[in-house]
Amino acid sequence: MSDFENRVAIVTGAAQGIGRAIAEKLDAGGATVVVADLNAEGASETAGTLQRGQAVEVDVSSPESVDAMVAKVLEDNGKIDVLVNNAAIVPFVPWEDVDLEHWRKIIDTNLTGTYLCTRAAWKSMREAGYGRIVNIASNTFLAGTPNMNAYVSAKGGVVGFTRALATEVGADGITVNAVAPGLTASDGVLAGPHAEAFDFVQSLQAIPRRGETSDIAPTVAFLASDRASYVTGELLRVNGGMLT
Repeated sequence: MSDFENRVAIVTGAAQGIGRAIAEKLDAGGATVVVADLNAEGASETAGTLQRGQAVEVDVSSPESVDAMVAKVLEDNGKIDVLVNNAAIVPFVPWEDVDLEHWRKIIDTNLTGTYLCTRAAWKSMREAGYGRIVNIASNTFLAGTPNMNAYVSAKGGVVGFTRALATEVGADGITVNAVAPGLTASDGVLAGPHAEAFDFVQSLQAIPRRGETSDIAPTVAFLASDRASYVTGELLRVNGGMLT
């Protein structure tokens, strides 16, 4: 039996990058995968490449949009077994330019979005007595990466959220874990200034090569599977052994 046979999984921010790699990994394991993304066209394209893919447009910073997404998934599939909170904005903004508008935008998507999606999906998981929640954090939280203050703060919040929630929902058969990727060659990273940091980051790693999206997905799939049924409240770093 495959790890995810008869399982329904939502992956937010799955139109590209790490989210897409996660969606592909869960699909390969037998899951029905809901590709949830603000980019509706990209979500449909990704879902179309999967064996059992479904696309849903969602703005994770909007309670109404998140509730509509979860209602749609439950209407179409009857349950939600796995939620991967991956959707995020990855900025490059010096501290002196971090105004309140920028701060709120990043926090609303990267932290509040994780809360909203989890809160909406958790109810059906509790009723079913089963759930796997995996939150995508970031190695930037551990490194204190410059020019990303709001992002680092949000991802630190994701780590705290993960640990606190795990203590409250474990009795309901729900595990909550987080994965902290290092610098990863996703579409967004390669298109921005972060792409210039690979040589430096690799010099700090035990494994001296750049991280790929395919390096992150297997760890997420493990935590989303029954093989990790006794693992909860954890932060797993997937960064090539970067010393921080």
